[in-house]
Amino acid sequence: MKNKRILEKYKKKIELIKKFNKQYYDDNKPTISDSEYDELKKEILSLEAKNKFLDADDSPSKAVGYKPSKNFKKDFHRVPMLSLANAFTEDDLLNFEKKILNFLSKDKNYKIIYSAEPKIDGISASLTYKNGNFERGLSRGDGREGEDITVNLKTIKDIPKKISDKDFPKDIDIRGEVFIQNSDFENLKEKFANPRNAASGSLRQKNPEDTKKIPLNFIAYTFGFNRDLKQKKQSDYIKKLDDWGFKTNPLNKTISGIKNLIQNYNEVEQQRANLDFDIDGIVYKINDFDLQKRLGNVANAPRWAIAHKFPSNKGISKILDIDIQIGRTGALTPVAKIKPINIGGVLVSNATLHNEDEINRKDIRIGDSVTVERAGDVIPHILSVDLKKRSNSSSKFIFPNKCPSCGSKTVKEFNNITKKIDAVRRCSSEGYYCDKITIEKLKHFVSKEAFNIDGLGKKIIEGFWKLKLIKFPQDIFKLDYKKIEKLEGWGSLSVENLKYSINQKKNISLDRFIFALGIRHIGLENAKLLSKYFKSFLNFKNLSKTKNYKELLNIDGIGETQINSIKSFFSIEINFKVLDELEKILVIKNVIATQKNGLLKNKSFLVTGKLNGISRAEVKSLIEENSGITVSTVSNKLKYLIIGEKPTKRKVESARELKIKIINQDEFLKMLNKTS
Repeated sequence: MKNKRILEKYKKKIELIKKFNKQYYDDNKPTISDSEYDELKKEILSLEAKNKFLDADDSPSKAVGYKPSKNFKKDFHRVPMLSLANAFTEDDLLNFEKKILNFLSKDKNYKIIYSAEPKIDGISASLTYKNGNFERGLSRGDGREGEDITVNLKTIKDIPKKISDKDFPKDIDIRGEVFIQNSDFENLKEKFANPRNAASGSLRQKNPEDTKKIPLNFIAYTFGFNRDLKQKKQSDYIKKLDDWGFKTNPLNKTISGIKNLIQNYNEVEQQRANLDFDIDGIVYKINDFDLQKRLGNVANAPRWAIAHKFPSNKGISKILDIDIQIGRTGALTPVAKIKPINIGGVLVSNATLHNEDEINRKDIRIGDSVTVERAGDVIPHILSVDLKKRSNSSSKFIFPNKCPSCGSKTVKEFNNITKKIDAVRRCSSEGYYCDKITIEKLKHFVSKEAFNIDGLGKKIIEGFWKLKLIKFPQDIFKLDYKKIEKLEGWGSLSVENLKYSINQKKNISLDRFIFALGIRHIGLENAKLLSKYFKSFLNFKNLSKTKNYKELLNIDGIGETQINSIKSFFSIEINFKVLDELEKILVIKNVIATQKNGLLKNKSFLVTGKLNGISRAEVKSLIEENSGITVSTVSNKLKYLIIGEKPTKRKVESARELKIKIINQDEFLKMLNKTS
């Protein structure tokens, strides 16, 4: 049970990092700060270190960057562009050096010389030169394969097109960072969120003439493949880059000793605000190339280099207003609307205030000048208030005793577990009587883990609500499509697609249905436990008649908190009406008892690619019903890889290397004595 929980936690973090990688590398629209990303990466690596059974192809211990865009021709790097391990503290650096000394069998007095190079927050690029001519330029991509952006890179003045120096290698990949200076970004900030996004978006223009209009810069700092490179040290190589016509970072230094690295780190951080380009840390590399070769790489990172990241960024802003947001469970969350400020390359206009206690503890008021920090939270938070700048007319913020949406009394509940009053204040309205709660319930109802209705996202739910097209979950399945077709942005095709998506979801498993209801404290895992206990929708619904709530305590994983929530749900009349209406419309599938000796006993499966007429969820269900196991990655534990249309090449290649049996959809169904 413990391993299962750890695996679920791990999978969620892998899905998160995949999402953030896509936003950062492919969409150029990151939603979290670098420090938040680094923290997530650190958590995943820590989980893997403590639990050897955890393994995923998309883990930061294996993957670098994100798969190349389909908009450009792709090509392989001759030498992979690896990522770097991160250091955040002096202890991290001491541990890094200790590992190097151990690997090289040197004692603690051995002097290591480092090349310390400020890490520019831009877009990595690899430039291939043959006989002095710039021939090809690739983006990082996923580290192994990048996008061919040669024509766009050729528009950058900092990149020499021909190098005639006699000592320049005949064949070399010069690597560096493409970026936009902060002063130049001032003229572009209406189009892009931050300088990095501007650089990435500009490099991905289909027309190089459009790229040419953007003031892109390039700083070189390393190399990939090379032939005839004469330099033996990183510091000598950087000097040569200058001689060959490349720009290098003026803050580069060679340093020995961890204390000296820390001193330089602090000095550079103090200069950071005055630099005309964004840096997010300092990269330390073993200066000696021979030692670098000896040390080699571990997984997807070199042993001989580490990135010492700067702490999360902070900024000063003004609170323009405090907005009370209401969630699905009635929780009132205060959010500060602040004067927009650029923190760590992200434009911030909202900051969470967490709860009423937080506002009172920090005495936060509208009009206050505050320090805002982006670290650990998806939404930035208020660190402190500058009382010296507070207006004499300032008044204390009074948290509402009535729900701003429905006017119901707001309450703080007593927590039986902590034996304390909850910090969160909630709307006391239950069921579907509070508009704001209802809207959030509807969003939850169609969410990915619930009904997962394509084309019916949060914004559309809000729009349909305002137009009074939906009020209760059952209304989703009774939409007036003729009326929708007349709305701006809708047409016959999009309406048909929506209608098809909704009709497709009229069949649903009991666990997903229970989860979709949005009962407080009933997450997806609890919904699965309940569905296995009740077996059918009728048994679940009849709980309101039998009142056998205490029997639920026999379910491992269900406690008093969950039972009280279920009891509360069934005590509200409107919830019965919703259940009755949904029962008329939907096919809620009974839970089929898992066979202990089914056709797929002791067999493990993974699906890659799109299957014909059957969803992955259905395949997973079939496997589990027949005593089989589903896994998330290709490893020695996998027995069968099921491939559909456009399978992931890497998974297929890995399966072949491990001699895992690869089967198609028909072969899988034959194992179950079925046909497609």
